[in-house]
Order: sequence, then structure tokens, then C-alpha cells
Amino acid sequence: MSDSAGLQFVSPYAFEAMQKVDVVRLAALSDPELRLLLPCLVRMALCAPADQSSTWAQDKKLILRLLSGVEAVNSIVALLSVDFHALEQDARKEQQLRHKAGGSNGESVLVSQLQHGLTLEFEHSDPLRRLRLALSELLAIMNKVSDSNGEFFLKSSELFESPVYLEEVADVLCILQAELPSLLPIIDVAEALLHVRNGDWFLCLLVANVPDSFNEVCRGLIKNGERQDEESIGGRRRTEALRQLCQMNPSQALNIRAMVVEECHLPGLGVALTLDYKPDAADDAVSPLVSFVSGLLLGTNGKVRTWFGMFIRNGQQRKRESSSVLWQMRRQLLLELVAILPRSRSTHVPNDSEADTESTSGYSGLREEHVVKASALLRLYCALMGIAGLRPTDEESEQLLQLMTSRPPATPAGVRSVSLSFCKLLAFPTLVSTPEQEQLMVMWLSWMIKEEEYFESAAGVSASFGEMLLLVAMYFHSNQLSAIIELVCSTLGMKIAIKPSSLSKMKTIFTQEIFTEQVVTAHAVRVAVTNNLSANITGFLPIHCIYQLLRSRAFTKHKVSIKDWIFRQLCETTTPLHTQLLPLIDVYINSILTPASKANPEATNKPITEQEILNVFQGLGGGDSSRVRSQYSITTQLLILYYILSYEEALLASTKALALMQKKPKSYSAALMDQIPIKYLIRQAQGLQQELGGLHSALLRLLATNYPHLCMVEDWICEEEITGTLPLLRRMLLTSATCKYSQQQLQDAFQAMPASGPRLMQILEHLTLLSASDLIPYAEALTSNMAMLLGAGVSRRVLQTVNKLWMVLNTVMPRRLWVMTVNALQPPIKLLRQQRYTQIDLMIDPLIVLRCDQRVYRCPPLIDITLHMLNGYLLASKAYLNAHLKETADFDRQAQTISNLGLAGQPDTPEVTREELKNALLAAQDSAAVQILLEVCLPTSEERQLEGGAGSLLKSIRQSPELQEAGSGAGRAEGAEPEGGLLSDLREVQCLICCLLHQMFIADPNIAKLVHFQGYPQELLPLTVAGIPSMHICLDFIPELLAQPQLEKQIFAIQLLSHLCTQYALPKSLSVARLAISVMGTLLTVLTQAKRFAFFMPTLPCLVAFCQAFPPLYDDVASLLVQVGQVCASDVATKARDIDPLIARLQYLKESPEEAGRASKLTLPQRAAEELGCSDPDAQLCCCIEATFMDIIGSRLRGT
Repeated sequence: MSDSAGLQFVSPYAFEAMQKVDVVRLAALSDPELRLLLPCLVRMALCAPADQSSTWAQDKKLILRLLSGVEAVNSIVALLSVDFHALEQDARKEQQLRHKAGGSNGESVLVSQLQHGLTLEFEHSDPLRRLRLALSELLAIMNKVSDSNGEFFLKSSELFESPVYLEEVADVLCILQAELPSLLPIIDVAEALLHVRNGDWFLCLLVANVPDSFNEVCRGLIKNGERQDEESIGGRRRTEALRQLCQMNPSQALNIRAMVVEECHLPGLGVALTLDYKPDAADDAVSPLVSFVSGLLLGTNGKVRTWFGMFIRNGQQRKRESSSVLWQMRRQLLLELVAILPRSRSTHVPNDSEADTESTSGYSGLREEHVVKASALLRLYCALMGIAGLRPTDEESEQLLQLMTSRPPATPAGVRSVSLSFCKLLAFPTLVSTPEQEQLMVMWLSWMIKEEEYFESAAGVSASFGEMLLLVAMYFHSNQLSAIIELVCSTLGMKIAIKPSSLSKMKTIFTQEIFTEQVVTAHAVRVAVTNNLSANITGFLPIHCIYQLLRSRAFTKHKVSIKDWIFRQLCETTTPLHTQLLPLIDVYINSILTPASKANPEATNKPITEQEILNVFQGLGGGDSSRVRSQYSITTQLLILYYILSYEEALLASTKALALMQKKPKSYSAALMDQIPIKYLIRQAQGLQQELGGLHSALLRLLATNYPHLCMVEDWICEEEITGTLPLLRRMLLTSATCKYSQQQLQDAFQAMPASGPRLMQILEHLTLLSASDLIPYAEALTSNMAMLLGAGVSRRVLQTVNKLWMVLNTVMPRRLWVMTVNALQPPIKLLRQQRYTQIDLMIDPLIVLRCDQRVYRCPPLIDITLHMLNGYLLASKAYLNAHLKETADFDRQAQTISNLGLAGQPDTPEVTREELKNALLAAQDSAAVQILLEVCLPTSEERQLEGGAGSLLKSIRQSPELQEAGSGAGRAEGAEPEGGLLSDLREVQCLICCLLHQMFIADPNIAKLVHFQGYPQELLPLTVAGIPSMHICLDFIPELLAQPQLEKQIFAIQLLSHLCTQYALPKSLSVARLAISVMGTLLTVLTQAKRFAFFMPTLPCLVAFCQAFPPLYDDVASLLVQVGQVCASDVATKARDIDPLIARLQYLKESPEEAGRASKLTLPQRAAEELGCSDPDAQLCCCIEATFMDIIGSRLRGT
């Protein structure tokens, strides 16, 4: 708005005085400055104040004295003397007329027909007419603004353009707005003033006379403003007006700038306010302009970033104008850039002799106080060019290159500045356009390589630009241009669109002039490891470089050993875990097992030695290992464990590929694995999951695959109980950290059993308060004396406490604990022979666990431990055999293939057979274990004699309901259990075994099928069906078992089915029972007399259970019994005097079961036995048939 350039605006001093009503400061104003504020001061002096205090009365006197000498006050007083109410009424009538007329300038209520021009009329008019003239003109402009639909126009108005009457018009305008605020809202008036000449001057005067409206006016103007203010005349006039307002009130300039960003309107205003802003205390680090523009382009608000980027792009499309805010911004940024450059530099490249003399060359370094500012400018130009699309001029490109190739001091900020400069070169290689500039860049890169170590040591930072150089060189060698782009963007902290094709020149320079692959490899292995590497150390580190070189197989290609560097770095780690460590280990393992090329199968890295691994874990298995633990952190130990487990898994997975190359890398020995406390380390990792990132889950995955016996569900549940709140509270009872009892005291108490029972109990109770780690030293004494607990007189409490302590130790050292326990529980004969089993013995033959002292089988706390170990070793045996099969099958097959070359028709190694043999061995192990455990459930002869079998589950589970509900005393006596019978050791052992069998059957239903096809004693069926919840799966294969040719299997199937029908009265059970009855009817027609007796004598009682479970089967069962009776009777007919009575009785029982049931149950069988003779098998079978009929009838009568 150049039209108001010669006018005097309100100064910041005067505006602040008005804001604070500082009369003293107002009195100090000059007459021209005071003239601009007269409307407000006159109203203030004449109107009745709300403040009645004496202070304001004194101030008001001073204001009156101040106004008394000003001639223009009289005209303002005259303006205030008119009837503003009538004026407002006329103004509203005129608005209505304008609205009806469609906005045309027709008749006016406020102003009659003008005889002369508007200016002359204003000059010759009285105060009221002046008010009417100005109000009419202002309302016309406001009306046109509202009808313009946002299109800008410039209204030519004599009244607002005449320089002679500007002050009088301003007085009228201020009085009108102050007296008629509802008719003339200040925001609408401000918007209208933008459309007349000198509008910014009028606007500043209006706001100065109503200082409280400053923020309101500014916000309204910004909200109604354009998104891109440089695009239109209206946008530029609005920006200039707001800029003048902020110059009048500079303290609010930053708030107005914040409104601009919030609304995403008038970006030029935001930049202009920043250019105008002069902070009280100058910040040498970063200028306000750099901070503001960087915040817009690098902030998290994408809407703001797009808005300002559009401002930059649109501004470049117009011709360069000195008045353009964008070019003012670019000029200011360039001035700031030149100001911090070292002394005058050019692209002249000095020769070698000049380069050595830094004082005479153009390569003096950046001053330390300018480094941070240089970094900020570099990032800002990256954002302007990469995000906003700024196209630098030749001058800007030249100065930027000078700044990027300058040499900062060796400080952390200097390292950051060099890294940013390097990434900017990669992101915008077009900055280097001439050969001289290219040579300058190469010399600067060579300087980076040379000074990298000095910068790292002098700056005291772990992540220097040397690692970034190496990393970029490796990416260029492996043609991973996308990785370089990602690296550049992450270092600069912004997402920039970089075309991979633009990096071709830099790739040539890196791979051919600066960093050949051999130079990269040799340099990388000499780089020192990062001390205490953790996720807290950001930036690009040596580990990133080594990782990329391992991926590209550079070390093996150039025969450089990297094993020692990796081991040192793993030993120098701490929490929180650095994210690059696990990928580094994975790619290192791959480089050990997979050669770099098929032509050279020996080109692999060396694995970490067993001795180095042992040194890391030395002392962890014992109790007092504080010295060793301080040497290697838990992070190092977990990473080495991850390395070993991953190495073994990868070795098995790549067996086929290695066999084809006739290469067999060495596996780590079982002795080494036995010395690593895997479970203890996993438990430590569980408490550090947040710090370890994904390491804990990765270790669990490897354990579940290779060591399933360390991942049993019951172990995790038990561990939760041990590490819960209650055990923690109990451990708080310990008065000191030192242990109260030694291992020798525990050993002596065990040896003096049973006399030392109380003493032993006291020691054991104290041990329960210790943590699992502190309990490790007592493991040897605890396990080696377990056999002492099998003698008579040992209290149950001692046994249970030992069991509890064993379970606690099982959470930290399961494998060693199991071996010690198995050796301690051997039979006395084996103990005398000093036969000691090892971990590998027990994995090959898990049944060794069950070859223990027979007394263990009647000691529930110890059988619980034994069953736990058995389950673990069965799982371990599966994993061991699977690994062994993978380890040997492919090499055997390869050897066989090579030996068979030239032999036509020679088959390959039968790999499928090997798999089947392995599965058969595992099935045999599992079934043998189940059979042994079932045999343990049988009561011994002594137990049968002592308790009559009542103490076992065999009797108690299948008590018939009639015995429990009979009303007679004899019935109660017959079915009652002896006192304490249900609490016997045998009963508890049976329950524990049934729990384990249930788990095994659920894990692999084929085990249940195999065991039942093998069969087991019939007296165990009540126990297994009632005690093993998963026995219902037997219903799936009973039809197959019935189809077996062996008579004993068919008998076992029917007996098993009878118990299942009673336990699980399901539709499926009904259908299988129908099938069994049908099979029995079929066998009746094909069996010989001897086999018929052997088959039906044990199976006929099962029919009673079928009828009890499923009454609809009664007719089928009765028909079957009559058929069997008829067959038997026909064979007896030749031997007996009269068989007809038996057939008649059977028909009678079938047809009239209710009447027959009222007869005595013993009468008919006794008479039949007397008549037919019990020595005859058919006669006995007939009696059994009749007895079965009576049992079925009796059960039906009881059921009704």
C-alpha cells in the first residue's frame, strides 16, 4: 500500500500508552502523535467513567489539561454532541433501502442529494452532516464487501483519499464506530477499510483509539484472509495492513504469527512478521527466521507443511520482485549463511602444498559458535529444497556448497554438522555441477575419512560420521540405493523424495575413488567396538557398518576375520538392548554356515569358540558368582545364549544345503549346553522384557523348538506360584540377606534321619524363604539325600517341603536338577555299583527315570517329582531324536548317493523309513511309560491283604448307586469304605498318574490308541475311565478295536466300552454300544464252544452297564441273551436230563421282566446250577446268562 507511505502512523510508544492509559507517557507525545489519538481521549474526558476512584479523577484532570491546548478537540466535541440514536435509526433505514434496491446507490436516507463533490460537501457541512456523509460512504463499502463473495475490489472514494481531510475523516470514523458499535462492528469496518486507499492508515488509527480490539481485529482479518496472500492484490493489502498493526503493537507480533499458522492463511504475513521481529536478547545460535520456517516444514502438522510448501512453490513461479516476501526471506537466509561462513572461500581448489598449509588456504574451519547455526541452516535448506520444492539460485548453491564443505571443530555439534552436510550432498547432488566443485567435494570426503577417529575421540561421542561413511560405501557397493535414501532421510530428520538415479555420480565417486570394497572391509574390522552399547546410543555406529558388510559377505570374500570383533561387541552391551544386535547375530550365523559362493565353500566366518562361551557363563550355575557376574552383563549372557540356540537351529535347517557342498560345520557339544543355565537366564530375561525388546520372545521361540522340556506349561504355572506376591511376602520375613544354615548342616540333618526330623524340618522351612537363585547351592545336598526320605518314620511334612523346594529349583536349573535326582533315586543295588547317568543317557532312554527305587511308587511327593521328570525327558527325547535325524540323514544320503554313482538301479537312502523308525521308537517309549505307570496303579498283594483293595481308586470310583442309597444296614456295611481308605498313598499316586496320562493323551491321542490296542489289566478300567478325563477319545477307535481278530482285544474293547457308556452317556456311546451288541451276536454264530465260553463269560456282565446307561438297548440285549442261551442249551441238551425249564425261564424273563423281578434273585440260578451241574462250561454260561438277566431286570426296577 504505497498510497499511505507518506502518512504518520501511531508509534508503538503511543499505542502502549493508550493500552495502559498512561497519562504521563501520553503527555510526553508530540502534537502530531497526540492528534491521531484525540477521538479516544476526548471521549474519555467527556463521558462518565465507570472508575470513580480518586486516582482516575487525577488522571482525568491531566487528560483535560492535555487536550485544552489542542484546537482540533473542539471539532471532535461537536461530533460527540449529535443525536446518535436518531442517526442509527436513519442508518438502518438506509440499509433496508439498499437491501431492497439490490445494493444500488439510489436514494439515501442519511444524505440528501449532493450539490457538490463529496469532499466539498464534507468541508462545508456541520458535524451531523459530516457524520452522515462518512456513515453513508462506509455503509456502502461494507454492503459491497458482503455482496462480493470474496472477490477483491478497490473502491475509489473521494472522502478517504483527500489528503487534506484525512484526519477529520479519521475522527469521524472513530467516533462513529465508538458510538454505534452494533451498527458498525469493528471487524466489519476493518474489512471494509481494506478496500479503500489509505485503508491501512485508517485501520491503525481506528484500532489505536480502541486498543482492546487489537487481537479481535487481527484474528478477524486473518480468518477472512486468503490461503496464499502473495497471489492477489487483496492478499497483499491485507498482509500489509496486518503488518502495520503489528508494527504498532510489536509485543503481539508473535501471537499474530501463531494465528496465521493456526488458520493456515496468509503465509507471507507469517514470514514478514518474522522478518520484522527484533528480539530483545539476540540469540547467536539460531535466528528467528530459521526457527520459524524450520518449524513449519519439519513439524508434525502435515496441513501446515503443505500450506507453506505451496507458498514457496507459487512464489517461485512469479518473476523475482524485491517487494515479494518470499524473496525477502531468501535474501535474509542467504545473508545469514554468508555471515557464518569461514573467511572468504571460493571453489578454487588448492594444490597439495597449499592444502598442507591450512592458514594460507581457503579451508579455515567454522567457528565453534557458528556450528549449531550452520546445522540449522543446512536442515532448513534441505527442507526448503526437498519438501517445499525450492530451486536454489546459482548464488545460493555456491554458498551452500561452501558451507557444506567447511570444516567444523571436533565437538558433538561439529560431528552433527558434518553428518548433515554429507547427507545433504547425497540428497541434492545437483549442488555439485562443475569439475572444480566435484574435486572440492572429493577432498572434503577424504578429509572426513582422515579426521574421523580424531573427531570421535575429541568430541567424546560414540556415533561419529565415520560409521556413516562406511555404511554409505557398503550400500553403494551392494547397490542398496533405497537404503541410502532411508539413511539420508533419517539423519536429516525429514522425508525427502530422492530419485535413485540421482545417486549415480556419488556411487561412482564412492566405489572407485574413495572406498573400494577391500578398503571398506579392512577399515571396518579395525573400528573400535562401542562401549556399553544400548538403545540409548543413537546415530550410526560401527555395528551398522559390520552388519551391512556381513550381509554383503565382504569379510568372507576378502578373507577378513570378524569373529573377534563381534564377540567383543556382544560383551560390551547393556540394557536397553540395541535394535541392531539381533539382526547382527542372525547375519553372522548365516555367514558361518553359508559360503559366500559355491565355487569357494570354505569362504565362511569362524564361529565363537566354546571356551569363549564358557568364560561368559562361568560361575552362573553356582551360588557365589558375583565376581563373574560383574564381568559380563546379563545382556551379554542372553545374547550369547541367543547366538548358540540360533546357530544350532540354523545348522539343522541348512543340513541339506551343507551336505550337497560336502561341508559339515561343527556343532556345539552337549557338554557345553549342559553348563549353560538356560532356564535361569530365561527367567532373568522375563523380568527385563521392556529393556530387552524382542530378545525374550525370540529366546522362547528357540526354546520351544529345541528344548521343549524347558517350556512345559506346568512349569510356567508353577513359576507363577513361586514368584507371586505371597512367596515375596514370605521372603520378607528373612531378617538378613545371609543364609542361616549351610549346605553341610542340611547334609548332616539328612544323614541323621529319622531322629533329626524336627531339625531337618526347621532347615527346610528356612530354605523355603530363599529365592530360587539363592537356593542353587543347596541343590546337591537336597537331591543326593532323597533316598533317605523313603525309609519308615519320615513325616509327610518333610516330604512335601522337599517337593516344594525341588519345584523352586526346577525354575532355574531343571536339567542338572533332573540328572541329580534320577541318580539319587536309583535302586539300592545300582547305588552300590555307583552307576551314574548323564543328561544324554536320559534323553536317549527316558524310561531310566522309572527304574528307580520301588518305594518311590508309594511316596506321592516323590512320585510327583518323578512324573515331572519323566514328562520332561519324553519331550527332550523327541527333540533329541528329531535333531539327530536331521543331523545325520542328509549326510548319510549324500554319502550313499556318491557311493552309488555308476550303479544303475541302486536306491537312495530310505529316508522315509528312518522317519518311520523314529516315530515307532517314540511311540514305543511313550506306550512303555504309560504301561509302567498303569502297572504302578495296581495294588500289591500286601495292599490287597491289608485293605482289601478298598484304599485304591478301583473300588471307590465305581461304587454302585444302590450300595450308596440302600436303606438297610447290611447294604451300608457292604458298600462302606474303611476309615481313611480314600486317603491312602496308593490313591494319591493313582491320581497323580492319571493327571499325567491325561496330559499325554491330550498331547497325542495316538498314544491312547496304541496303549488300548496293547491292552492292560481289566481291573484298571474303572480307574482309567473315571480318573483320566480324556478317555472319551477311546470311543473313536473302539470300532476298530472290535474288528481285531484277537479274541482278548475284542473282550477288552467291550469291557472298556461298558465303563465308557456309564461315564459318558452320549449319542456316540449309544451307537458304539449298538455296534458292540451286534458284534457279540455275530461272534456267537462263529465261535467254537471253548472260545464261546472264553468270550461271553467276561463280556456278559458288560451288557448290564449298557442297559443301565441306555435303557433303549434292553430289547437288543434281551434278544442276544436268549440267543446265547439257546445256543448253550442245545449243547447241554445231550448231557442234561431236561433243558426245557431253562429255555422256558429265559423266555419268561424276556417277556415278563417285572413279575420275574419280584422273585428271589438267587432261586433260579441255584436251581439251574443244581440241575445242569456247574462243571460244564455251557452250564456255567447258562447260569451267567440268567444272572445277567436278573441284574438287568433289577437295575430297571430300581430305575423306575
